[in-house]
Amino acid sequence: MRTGNEPLQARSPLKIRCGLALWGLLWAIAGTVAFVDTGRPEWAAACAALAMVAATDLAVVIRHIHQGPHYQPGKDIPPYAPDRGRNDAYGIRNGPGRRRDRRP
Repeated sequence: MRTGNEPLQARSPLKIRCGLALWGLLWAIAGTVAFVDTGRPEWAAACAALAMVAATDLAVVIRHIHQGPHYQPGKDIPPYAPDRGRNDAYGIRNGPGRRRDRRP
């Protein structure tokens, strides 16, 4: 929910996530190679599985970066009014002057 106090120069966390995924991928590959060399196939398999997870995360992050920025309201769009508890338990929005629908 927009409250109007968002930072004007907000930055996406995708670049840091990309760096962390790349760092994890490199360490998982190094661990796989090291455990294969020492004859520990179980640990090598665990590191290889972790490398696959990191590679998948890296691919998703790169895809999101290439998609570019998504729609964000501009300065001419006013912020949304805070909720202030106007939603009842059923998710129905009750504005000012509306009778609250009570259901059993």
